[in-house]
Amino acid sequence: MTDTIPQDVASELCKEIRTKNRGRWYSFYGIWCMMCNRISKGDNMKLCFHGRPDNRGCSQVNNRYDKRKPSFS
Repeated sequence: MTDTIPQDVASELCKEIRTKNRGRWYSFYGIWCMMCNRISKGDNMKLCFHGRPDNRGCSQVNNRYDKRKPSFS
């Protein structure tokens, strides 16, 4: 089972990922960020990670969050 990502953390991770992917329209994740930004039209509540109530609507945000949190397994 996956943890809920706090909204402020998800938003910060999304911002980091968007910055990293800026101008990388030729890559899968770069085009994903570009389309997400275009569809959201500047409304942070419409970004992909908000697509689920646990803020796990974007695999890039999920992966970065899971790498940051400590693993106890």
